[in-house]
Parts: sequence; structure tokens; C-alpha cells
Amino acid sequence: MALAMTGFLAPNEIATGGTAGLAIILHYVFHLPTGVLMALINIPLLILGLRYLGRTFAYRSIVCIAATVTFIDLLDSVIQVPRLSDDLLLATLYGGVLAGLGLGLIFSGGGSAGGGTILAKIIVSKVDLKASTVILILDGIVVCSAGIVFGSVESALWSLISIYTATKLIDMVLTGRQTEKIVHISSLLNLEELSKNITDSLGVRGTIIRGTDLNFSERKDIIFILVDKNRVNALKSLVQIYDPNARMIVMEATEMMGGGQRK
Repeated sequence: MALAMTGFLAPNEIATGGTAGLAIILHYVFHLPTGVLMALINIPLLILGLRYLGRTFAYRSIVCIAATVTFIDLLDSVIQVPRLSDDLLLATLYGGVLAGLGLGLIFSGGGSAGGGTILAKIIVSKVDLKASTVILILDGIVVCSAGIVFGSVESALWSLISIYTATKLIDMVLTGRQTEKIVHISSLLNLEELSKNITDSLGVRGTIIRGTDLNFSERKDIIFILVDKNRVNALKSLVQIYDPNARMIVMEATEMMGGGQRK
């Protein structure tokens, strides 16, 4: 995360989300080290939020923030890492990737790298809003501030892309990159025969869920399976051959635990 800020984002006037992005903006306003500003923003938020956080989460957050601000100023002032890219697109994407990777590792370790999450917890405890909504509003304020301080709408737009990229990397680190799809198949015909065809042809096992329609007047069973995404078309062909009127719904499997669904 420190490398993302010092090598890609801050030198190109691109902000990321949360207090890290706010520190980048304030760096250009007050000409103080980015790490120092990030610490000054987060310390009062940590103190204010101690009563809303678990002790373990608070301690881990303090360690994460201390390590982050130390490495930011170490890379910027001591090692003096040069600007790693002058191209705004490359700086935005690689900065977002590195920031998201760092944040994902921090979140998976049960910590927080900034006061944005803490502030969201405090606001949620007082106002009837979701934490994700509060964080989105805070990031929106950072993006608008970037456009005002840097005097360019494009800076705000690049910052928005950086935040989006970081969010995708956070999700990838926390949930992994799943290649499986969740498939639901419903048909008025006998699903046991279709299940046997799927198992024999694709080597996929699943579950038949017994049910009825909403009026309890007609029996409707559903096949629930996990299948690799490169075999979805083969499954679709099997289902259409068996019953052209069958309904097949394919969804993303963003996170999966356990096994027993496949041979």
C-alpha cells in the first residue's frame, strides 16, 4: 500500500479511497509528508472509535496504520522512490492494484488501514445507514476533494478508477478467484434422469431440492450444482436436449468453503 501511494498515486495527483486518499490530497495543500498526515488523520479517529471496536481489531488497526505511515515516509523521504510511471492510466491501475492488494491482506488479517472504516462504524451506530453506504459517501467526498484541490475533473475521474480497481483487488484477496459457477435448474420433467445425465457426462454432483410453486398446486424440483465455468456451455446443451423448456440460472460463486460437490 505504501508503494502504491509513493510510487504511483501521490506523484501523479491521484487519490485512493479513505484516509489514505485524504492524506495524499492534504500533502499537496500543506506540503507535509504523506505518512505524517495519514497518522494525524487516523490517531483521533482511533481514539474516538475505541469504544466501538473490539480490542483485538483496535490493536491490529494501530499496528497496520503505524506500519503503513512508517513505510510511506521511509519510501518517500529516506529511500526516495522515484515516480514509477508518468502515464496516468498505468499509474492509476497499478496504484489501485497495489493498494487493493495491501488492503486485502490487512482485512484478511482482521485489521484496518485507516479511519474510514472506524468512522463508518461510528456513524452506523448513530444513523440508520449501512457501513458500505457510509464508506461509499466518504470515498465520494475524497474524489470530489481531489478534483477541487488538483484543479481538474480528470484527477477526480482517475481517482475514481483507482478506488474501483482497489475494491476489486480487495474482493479477490478476501474471497479468492473462483472458477466455479452456481447453477440452478428447474423443469417440469423428472429431474432424476437429468441429474444422472449431468453426473455421467460432466462428472458433476449436486443436490435435488424438492419443492412446489407458490400456490402449492404444482410440484417443482430444482437441481443445485457447482460447475467449472468452462463447462457451463456443455451443461446448457445437456439441459436443452433433455427439456427445451427447462429454466437454468447461472450465478457467481464468490466464496466457497468445504467440498463434496464434485468428483
